[in-house]
Amino acid sequence: MDALNLSQDSCPIDFTQFMPRFYDCLPAALAEGQAFALGIISRIKGSSPQKRGAKALFFADGRIKGTLGGGCLEAEIQDRARRALAAQTPATFELVLDHDFGWDDGLICGGKVSGLILPQAQKAAEIWTGLAACQEPLTWGVKKDFTIAWVDNPEDQGWLYQETVSPPCALWIAGSGHVAQAVAPLALQLDFTVTVFDDRPTLASAQYFPEATRFRVDYWDKLLAEPMPKQPAFGLVVTRGHQHDALVLRNWIHRPFAFLGMIGSSRKRRLIFSEFVEQGIATEEQLARVACPVGVEIEAQSVPEIAVSIMAQYIQERAAHVP
Repeated sequence: MDALNLSQDSCPIDFTQFMPRFYDCLPAALAEGQAFALGIISRIKGSSPQKRGAKALFFADGRIKGTLGGGCLEAEIQDRARRALAAQTPATFELVLDHDFGWDDGLICGGKVSGLILPQAQKAAEIWTGLAACQEPLTWGVKKDFTIAWVDNPEDQGWLYQETVSPPCALWIAGSGHVAQAVAPLALQLDFTVTVFDDRPTLASAQYFPEATRFRVDYWDKLLAEPMPKQPAFGLVVTRGHQHDALVLRNWIHRPFAFLGMIGSSRKRRLIFSEFVEQGIATEEQLARVACPVGVEIEAQSVPEIAVSIMAQYIQERAAHVP
């Protein structure tokens, strides 16, 4: 994928359907004041449509936020959650996803799913708000009496479920053009915090990016002095041209990014990288850490396709390098 110099006169993107991560939904659910039950998949064996830790809120009026896998599995748990809400009694479940259970929906994974239904989850409001705003890893759990609490000793056996929640990884995007505008909403949905860096305030603005995007707009020499965040950070260089890409890379190559990618062609990589080595800006070992062309090879052509290929690679790298 070569660097793109695309026109910036497209219509602003509608971000009204932007979906926050699960823990971001909890403060809003509490603010509604409506009764809900928290469903958690606490254990799986074999194949299942969701992993351990999948969660959903089941409201008395039939709404669901989050997912436990959809189809007949979620419908069954929703029915149990409705009954748990009516009785205000917590429950466990263990469902075998076999031919008899899931034939109508095609859900015949063959695995076993176990979990919890907590109809009094609102009582843990302090924990939910703390997890939504966490700036460091926090561990919470469900005790054997179904109460929800912070976990001080993970080795304690008196828990039905434990989970450590970390703040989202940071994604720094250098550039605010079409590729950045397509990447940012995907990254936010994929549990990254997004900061866009550019010297063009007309583009690096809420007109083109989701509300949750953070902006750093200034001269590049000031932008490149920005201190790194505390959480693991990923960098993406997609400025308006090769010269600006190289300018950012001169600085970011020396930053402790968990992963660093730059848009461009193989020829661009050779030219910039050889110049960096010749001028002593970076070593070959340092440059080997930079993915250029960035993105998984899926024959991407359009800007949305390029954004998908980029975020696919960042998901892979996050899984490989971030606990």
